[in-house]
Amino acid sequence: MTACQPFVRILILLAILTSVAWPGAADPLLRGTGDLGVIIERASGRIQIVETSQATKLTEVTGLGDLSHASVAFSRDGRFAYVFGRDGGLSKIDLLAGRLERRVVQAGNAIGGAISQDGRLIAVSNYEPGGVKVFDAISLELIADIPAMTDGVPSKVVGLVDIPDQGFAFALYDAGEIWLADVSDRSQPRVRRFAGIGRQPYDGFIVEQGRYYIAGLFGEDGLALLDLWRPDGGVKRILDGYGRGEEPLPVYKMPHLEGVAVAAGLVFLPAVGRHEVLVVDSRSWQEVGRIATAGQPVFAIARPDGRQVWVNFAHPDNATVQVIDVASLAVVHSFSPGKAVMHLEFTPKGEEVWISARDDDRVRVYATRTLRLLKELAAEKPSGIFFAARAHRIGY
Repeated sequence: MTACQPFVRILILLAILTSVAWPGAADPLLRGTGDLGVIIERASGRIQIVETSQATKLTEVTGLGDLSHASVAFSRDGRFAYVFGRDGGLSKIDLLAGRLERRVVQAGNAIGGAISQDGRLIAVSNYEPGGVKVFDAISLELIADIPAMTDGVPSKVVGLVDIPDQGFAFALYDAGEIWLADVSDRSQPRVRRFAGIGRQPYDGFIVEQGRYYIAGLFGEDGLALLDLWRPDGGVKRILDGYGRGEEPLPVYKMPHLEGVAVAAGLVFLPAVGRHEVLVVDSRSWQEVGRIATAGQPVFAIARPDGRQVWVNFAHPDNATVQVIDVASLAVVHSFSPGKAVMHLEFTPKGEEVWISARDDDRVRVYATRTLRLLKELAAEKPSGIFFAARAHRIGY
């Protein structure tokens, strides 16, 4: 053995120890990204980075602004989370290193965003001043600014999702339109407009692996459907007047349509201002049933295997979660995971569900088969929960 060999071995050992130190080390921990996720702590402008296999908190990232209506998209490799804040902030988080890479405030009031099919572009939808801005996913440099103007009047943009062939779909709340933005040529985005879809589209979602874009309408009973394979056919109205002849209830919180439940060829839709989940055939787009629920649904989310749909509710019933059995189209479980349930997120294959209970300052993890409580994580006013498995789904 030469005189320098022990010294070399010490250097190698130090290098190995440094590589697994986390957080705060120069290099991130060696771990897979498919196990990671983010919990939004809405009151403190902070997120938790978690891993799902052991249901543990890894670290937290602060300084993210107003997260009262925050959503998250993930890079295609699962390493980076893009957090869309209500204050117009767009933040890029390195999940492995546990740090904020960059943050830009791109508008006065924003409502969400999406990542392009190839993972190279980030689009953000805005309330104030309206429109959509598109950024480079690596640098967060502005690529395109798409004003949402009709007859010189700006509109709030809602329901922004990624669609196949390097595009984005979104709805104009004030104008009653759906727009498709083609950004395959980032230097010259092209926009196609579909007017007269209905009053006040409030959200939108993708079904059938990106074939259909559907906008929910707050101003009337019904939804607007656009077949992205055949856009020349224009927008079709579906479920028109589904509440006809009934007195609508006060709307305490608008349903969220992103992540809407699709299972066994059926779409499960929260009804606006009603204690019901609507069941729709995804081929004919005809209503095939209604399921009475404990309150006004906010989220209706399918377990990844499609066997169940889990539903949470607006105030005053927001301490309740109900489970719908898809085979029988019936509620089979009702339970209370805590005060003010805000969001549900399934682990990638659906054996567990994470539920945020805002007013308990807790995220609770349940086994979906038995409804047994497996673990609790402390979190300050938690709302959205987002796992990196979303990186490989269209429309998230």
